[in-house]
Amino acid sequence: MDHVIVGTAGHIDHGKSALVKALTGTDPDTLPEEKARGMTIELGFVFLDDPAYPKQIVFIDVPGHEKFIKTMAAGASNVDAALFVVAADEGIAVQTREHFDILKLLGIRHGAIALTKSALVDEARVAELTAAVRHFVRGSFLAEAPILPVSAVTGAGVAAVKAALQEIGRRVTARPDSGIFRMPIDRVFTMHGFGTVVAGTVLAGAIRTGDRIEIYPEGLKTRVRGLQVHKSKADGSGIGKRTALNLQDVAKEDLRRGQVAAAEGS
Repeated sequence: MDHVIVGTAGHIDHGKSALVKALTGTDPDTLPEEKARGMTIELGFVFLDDPAYPKQIVFIDVPGHEKFIKTMAAGASNVDAALFVVAADEGIAVQTREHFDILKLLGIRHGAIALTKSALVDEARVAELTAAVRHFVRGSFLAEAPILPVSAVTGAGVAAVKAALQEIGRRVTARPDSGIFRMPIDRVFTMHGFGTVVAGTVLAGAIRTGDRIEIYPEGLKTRVRGLQVHKSKADGSGIGKRTALNLQDVAKEDLRRGQVAAAEGS
């Protein structure tokens, strides 16, 4: 396994996207509306490559706003680990609790906790919130997770968060594979000159350019014209990899988040 998929989680405006940008140098908010409103609306995908570390870290940045809770759940459903974010100035809030419940329901097993915006508060507040968060996650998969103060603005603590995620990556093992291609769709879009594209994380099996697939539950049949793995052109993809499929003769309007792309006839 040459990568680990990390999903963010936490309340709106607690600094999830800013932290991901500080870790990777890439802004996961790409839509004009996201930049104008200063909030994540769609799932964002960015990558961290470190020559000293053998695994690529793939970040799925999810919305924190309550209106986009379904988008958050879709993004978190296929992650290997969670980066659970709590802002030091506000503390545990409504979507903090909702996202935590979703992570537990999805059976996430690994994670780290980041206390963002820590430069805005004093050491006493950081200590107080650390204790509160430790109590909040007791008995869960985050019970022993590192709690790391960090500031995306000053850069303090960013290296510690990166190191914690890399350590998690060392513990994450390959997923079991049924051998039959299956990929839940979490993004649908069009590319000029290419047409309809669906993206997701491959849960089982493998896929190659030219393969015939079926979109469930509708039973739409199509062919893979081309594909990308982690935003790079590739001939094929497999289990656990972020994959975009360029589909033949299928309209964007016939596709949606929550459908499953699978081997034809499976």
